[in-house]
Amino acid sequence: MELPTPEDLREHRNRVGLTQSALADRAEVSQPLIARIESGDVDPRLSTLRRIVTSLDAAEGGIRRARDLMHTSVIAIAPDDSVREAIDRMGEEGYSQLPVVHDGYPVGIISNGDVRRASSENAAELPVADVMRESITTVAPEATLDTVDTHLDHHDAVIVVESGQMLGIITEADVAAHLS
Repeated sequence: MELPTPEDLREHRNRVGLTQSALADRAEVSQPLIARIESGDVDPRLSTLRRIVTSLDAAEGGIRRARDLMHTSVIAIAPDDSVREAIDRMGEEGYSQLPVVHDGYPVGIISNGDVRRASSENAAELPVADVMRESITTVAPEATLDTVDTHLDHHDAVIVVESGQMLGIITEADVAAHLS
């Protein structure tokens, strides 16, 4: 068994796009220890080296960025469209939610639950803006899977945005599909 050199570890970390801090978090060691190992100042224990190499291998083999998970063909609705249009579009596409987009930028999200909670008898005739939730999460295409996962703990979807334009959407189902 050939052990990686400090240079091998640094090159591997850079290749998978991790900072020393991110690698330290994944391997459950300190960032200064990663720096000292990479500089050759310290020889790590075998168990520590194993955790570092395992973390690097996992980062290399797994989906690392939002751009790898997102759906780029996003079905969306405008804030001034009617709730009826949103219901119809969700039904046609088989989705339970749609991002609400104005001039290419996400301004909210509307779901079947939002429609159900609308108390008006004529809710279907209301504009989407009256029923949608404005609480959405956006991330850059380079956001890590960990970041996306954290946002999905609190939101139904994560919208991927770059330069003020929506590029894609990620839901829990997308993450689960890529992990399985």
